[in-house]
Parts: sequence; structure tokens; C-alpha cells
Amino acid sequence: MRQNRTKHQYRKGDYAAFLYIAPWIIGFLVFQAYPLAASFFYSFTDLSMLKSWDFIGLENFREIFTHDRIFVQSLKVTVLYVVVSVPLKLAFALLIAMLLNMKVRGIGAFKVLYYLPSILGGSVGISILWRFLFNRNGLINLMLGKLGITAVDWLGSPRNALFTISMLSVWQFGSSMVLFLAALKQIPRDLYEAAEVDGAGKVKMFFRITVPMITPIILFNIIMQMINAFQEFAAPFLITKGGPLKSTYLYGMMLYDNSFTYLKMGYSSALSWIMFVIIMALTALIFRSSEYWAFYQDGGN
Repeated sequence: MRQNRTKHQYRKGDYAAFLYIAPWIIGFLVFQAYPLAASFFYSFTDLSMLKSWDFIGLENFREIFTHDRIFVQSLKVTVLYVVVSVPLKLAFALLIAMLLNMKVRGIGAFKVLYYLPSILGGSVGISILWRFLFNRNGLINLMLGKLGITAVDWLGSPRNALFTISMLSVWQFGSSMVLFLAALKQIPRDLYEAAEVDGAGKVKMFFRITVPMITPIILFNIIMQMINAFQEFAAPFLITKGGPLKSTYLYGMMLYDNSFTYLKMGYSSALSWIMFVIIMALTALIFRSSEYWAFYQDGGN
């Protein structure tokens, strides 16, 4: 009897728990699960806002891979953007985290100041400000002129535009910096003291102690920043409109144009699933490679 009563009490507790998490479950089903399933179904249709739609099977994917030259161009630009922006952001975030890890008076205020770009960087206002800063007659070229350096066409040149857009992403290093800072504080000071006794220099301690000890956070930051970079949209849309000559026409802009300019919802759904597969494949590859370079404190990889 006591065992049955206990089970009955647990069931009541379970019902109460489901009631508490019901808002999250409903939100997940309505705003994540349903859109995901719907987009997968629509990728096999010619859904458009202007006409009735039909089920066309793999026709959207065949069109993308065989006839859509913009798809190839956009994918190349996006991969280049990821390759440039992600390593630079993580390197800059680690550098700032190491500086903020020093015991200096007032370091808390610097932490707040360095984190602010991560909050403001993705806003429309900051993107517009970035456009004015790097315009042909913008503040950056004005400062270069004062130093006697020839003005650079930051946004009007296909060679420079993507790099300039990438710098806005690098400027938003705050979230990665916070994670690196937390990881640095977990490294035992005994390891550095022992290395100093053995005569190791700062550079050797960085590569032999600091980097191996924070590789789990490096792995996490690489994956998260890679995913964010593949989905970038606001900066190229607001600053360069994808130009010049589509040199900043990222995959997110292609999705937007097909969805809301050409109203080809079925086609854009297929494009989104292609990007999903690419991100998943790269994430799996990074996880697999981490077996050889990510180290954990339990002694295993």
C-alpha cells in the first residue's frame, strides 16, 4: 500500500512539473518544431505567395545545384566570410580575455566596456554607423588622410568589402571573450609556477599550458561562432546591399531575396535546408577532429 501511495504522489508531482514547463513546450512546438517541419515539406513544393502551389519533389534542389549560379557565388562568399571572421574573432576575444585576466584595479569596468560591442554590434544602428565610418569619405579615411595615407575604398571595392564587413563581426567578440575569461580563471596557478621554475617563457606557457587547458571552450566557441557566421544577414544587407558585384552577397541575403523579394517560399525552404545540412556536416567534422586537439581535465580527449 505504501508503495502504491508513493507512486500516486509522484504522478501528481509529474503533472505539476508538466504544467510548469508547458509554456516552453508550447513555444517549442509552435515556434520551432512546426516551422522546421513545415519548411522541410515546403522545400519539395513550388510554394509562392502569388499563386497556388504544387508538390514538385526534388525539383527545387535540382534547380539549385544545376542552374542557380547565384547559389554558388553566395556559398563561396559565405564560406570566405566564415573563414575570415571566425578565427579573427576568436583570436581577438582570447587576447582581450587574457588582458582582462590580469589583476589590475578597475578591471571590472573594462570588462563591461569590452562586452558592450557584443550587445550593440548586431543592431541596425551600429551597422549604419559602420557604413558611415568606412564610407569613401568616412571617418576612417579622414583619419588616414591626416596621417598622409591614401584613402581606401573599404566598401566600394570587391577586394575590401567582405573584409570590412567581417571586421564588424570581429568587433562583436564579447560573448566569446566572457567564455574564454571564465576558462582562464579555472587554470590552476600551480601549473604556471611550476613552468616558471623550469625556466619556461611566456610564449611557451601559452602554447603548452593555456591553450591545452581551454581547448573545450575553444571547441564550443568555434562551433557557435561558425553557426552564427553562416547565418549572418544584417551587416551585408544594411551596409553594402550585397555589393559590390555581389562580393558581400552572403547566403542569408540570398534566402531573404528568394523569400521576400521573389516570393519563392518553396525554393527558399530548399535553400535553408541545404544550409542546415552544411552546418551540421561541418559541426560533425569539427567534433570528430576535436578528438585529436581538445583535452579535458579528466585526462581524456
